[in-house]
Amino acid sequence: MSNFFPKGVDRRNFLKVTAVAAGGLVAMPYISSRARAATLKTVNFSEAVHNLGYINLYVGMHDGIFEKHGLDMKVSAAGGDTQTFAAVLGGSADFAIGDATMAQISRENGGPGVVVGTVVQRAHYFGVSKTMEPFTDPKDLKGKKVVTSPEPNTNYSVTKRMVEQAGLKLGTDVTIVPVNPGTEIGAMLAGQADMAVAYQPSVAAAEAQGSKVVFDFSNYIGPFCNTGIMVLPSTIEKDPEMVQALVTAFEEASRKTYADPAFAKKVARLEFPDLPGEVVDKAIDAELKYLIPAQSVVTKPDQWKNLMDMQLYLGNIKGTVSFDEIIDNSFADKAVKQLG
Repeated sequence: MSNFFPKGVDRRNFLKVTAVAAGGLVAMPYISSRARAATLKTVNFSEAVHNLGYINLYVGMHDGIFEKHGLDMKVSAAGGDTQTFAAVLGGSADFAIGDATMAQISRENGGPGVVVGTVVQRAHYFGVSKTMEPFTDPKDLKGKKVVTSPEPNTNYSVTKRMVEQAGLKLGTDVTIVPVNPGTEIGAMLAGQADMAVAYQPSVAAAEAQGSKVVFDFSNYIGPFCNTGIMVLPSTIEKDPEMVQALVTAFEEASRKTYADPAFAKKVARLEFPDLPGEVVDKAIDAELKYLIPAQSVVTKPDQWKNLMDMQLYLGNIKGTVSFDEIIDNSFADKAVKQLG
């Protein structure tokens, strides 16, 4: 069964990461600064990497939306897609957001995992370079080095599939240089690659340093469940009210992000205080222009199909777990109905 884990992530390594994550989430813990009422339900929440693709989460926290729904969110960044789902499997997180393929892999190998919503509805990656010109044909990557996070992170997966579908041979025509998630831009600027596949706000920061966006993955791929809300069936069974509250809060936050871009920019500046404000504002403008944050928490079949088709192509999954088996839209549908 372990053959169906992505290369480098066999069952033993996957469980090892789970055990580590069970001891506690890593990196960038933060909680909402508002005063907590004693009645709030504590939610341990893991995000794969702190980035502006998850702006709906941050808007919900800073606007008090999660608190309004009775939740005290304790959020930590895990350092990657595998690590964030491992935190849920290990019990140190109630929910995780990241590449929902991790839940699919778990289910196909006899483990647990349910996706109850979408947080990022498009591939939130941009090709960024200081030497290349903008292109639309992936064949233009021939002879280039491209830096991404390691397999099985999503920016690696979308890049590999794009290269191979263009008829190029990975390792011969195009070389992928894997680096730690979040350091792609730095590696490109240091000359390790011609192009970085990265996300906001790193992209806008790179543009401020003279680099430019040369490729847009969001429109190239189309609707895509880039980031899902993952949870264990046992959590749903034990506390469906908490799950409903969280999903409803995400639905409300998603609407707030698009309805009030100025507030989203204010939140983004607070979440990334080390970046110039104008850089953060530009990043949010790009996120909303390309419809990257989910407009609704409901996971749509076409979004899921595009994700699964990619992972099937790459050999990361078997495709034996159907949409209705792994996607539970009941909480999202109820949230939409409740909010009108």
